[in-house]
Amino acid sequence: MILGGGTAGWMTASYLGKALGDDVTVTVLEAPSIPRIGVGEATVPNLQRVLFDFLGLPEEEWMRECNASFKMGIKFVNWRTGGRGSAQPRAFGDDTDHFYHLFGLLPNHEQLPLSQYWAAKKLAGQTDETFAYACYREPPILDAKLSPRSMEGEQWTNYAWHFDANLVAAFLRRFAVNKQGVRHVEDEMTEVLLDQRGYITGLRTKGGLTLEGDLFVDCSGFRGLLINQAMREPFLDMGDYLLNDRAVATQVPNNDEELGVEPYTSSIAMSSGWTWKIPMLGRFGTGYVYSSRFAGQDEATEEFCNLWNLDPSETPLNHVRFRVGRNRRAWVRNCVSIGLSSCFLEPLESTGIYFITAAIYQLAKHFPDKGFDQVLVDRFNREIEIMFDDSRDFIQAHFSFSPRDDTPFWKANKQLALSPDITEKIAMYRAGLAVNMPVTDENTYYSNFEAEFRNFWNNSNYYCIFAGLGFDPDRAPSVLAHRPDMKAGAEPIFAGIKERQRELLESLPSTHDYLRRLHGK
Repeated sequence: MILGGGTAGWMTASYLGKALGDDVTVTVLEAPSIPRIGVGEATVPNLQRVLFDFLGLPEEEWMRECNASFKMGIKFVNWRTGGRGSAQPRAFGDDTDHFYHLFGLLPNHEQLPLSQYWAAKKLAGQTDETFAYACYREPPILDAKLSPRSMEGEQWTNYAWHFDANLVAAFLRRFAVNKQGVRHVEDEMTEVLLDQRGYITGLRTKGGLTLEGDLFVDCSGFRGLLINQAMREPFLDMGDYLLNDRAVATQVPNNDEELGVEPYTSSIAMSSGWTWKIPMLGRFGTGYVYSSRFAGQDEATEEFCNLWNLDPSETPLNHVRFRVGRNRRAWVRNCVSIGLSSCFLEPLESTGIYFITAAIYQLAKHFPDKGFDQVLVDRFNREIEIMFDDSRDFIQAHFSFSPRDDTPFWKANKQLALSPDITEKIAMYRAGLAVNMPVTDENTYYSNFEAEFRNFWNNSNYYCIFAGLGFDPDRAPSVLAHRPDMKAGAEPIFAGIKERQRELLESLPSTHDYLRRLHGK
């Protein structure tokens, strides 16, 4: 029994319907639809491999159904500006202050990632080129708004997607019901039935139904109707690590012919948080994630609307309060929480869909029989805890190491405590060591799900953020001081990246042109 539809509910239903086969009946209880503003959703690159490939759904098929676009990385804008003494952040569109977090694979040489060779050159004063532009093929392609696929469909780099989450939920609902035999009940839950052990036995609905089940998956969103209310599992607030707890969002029309379609998410630093921009054909979704401790709703709305020249009295705005943190345990007795009912981080690194994907993968892996062996429950909970806490640390690092200190919000972020895990990663980075070794071989990347889920935020991720923010390591790996041949051997790799950048700039279509062909527009 899955309580709640939406993206989390229908991803879970589709995946379990395929993973468990015809011997298990999957039912989704979904309250009648409430109109929502579709402001766009950004994802991470494992979505196709872990979900859609598993379901047998080709990328082009679901992309057409969901107004999907490409995302080769994240462009961070104005995250350094205030720290450079400027009283006012630069206008969005002024590329003086920007850096990329990229999804392309980082090359290596002699078992060291190219980031370590770049650091050695930077610290020796032998280069002033930024990390991303020196070590990846992708940055000039993103600048030019070109596609991650040729017009013939050939993929040349790793990427994720932007899409309308409401369309994805509707697409997966049709797939789950029509192809996987999932039962869909449109009704509202009114009561949770428990046995003497505290296990859920059924759900009563407003329409008079009693829906029984063995395993109950809570996809009811922030309310946590099963996990928090019925199971009384405490939610661990992470406000001591991350300050943002509000958002104001909308969608904005875009002149694709004139402006193109950006193949990346933008994250634009604001006075009390940051604003996302998620481009799709004809429009982009956008929202200002901010801290209510430093900005009221009216103040945040005004700053947000000024960014895009919107009239707040004529713009449909969605105001959201959210909780940052995770349940102490994601799985309690026979109730598993997935999606917002389980955990939430502000979407700075597009963790929402990632958390759902990882959770359903782990649930299928640890799926119980009716005995509910505690070792399966404990292992699942441990995997979710590691996934969340590692992601929380990675996101906090963006704020902690931003040199901005021009507003109370940015100053306050420097005063927050860091977890022991991220403190150790920072020490490793300073010492010139790799922080979770990156996967650099495409065959390994496309098959090793476990390594990816456990070390999702790896060395190349941290280098993109830290180096982008101007936080360089204190030293390069010591071995490079003794092996000049290793440093010399890396130079052809740097040169090859530059040559490949030139070739791609000359041959690739624009993202707009490729999407028009894909969507038949």
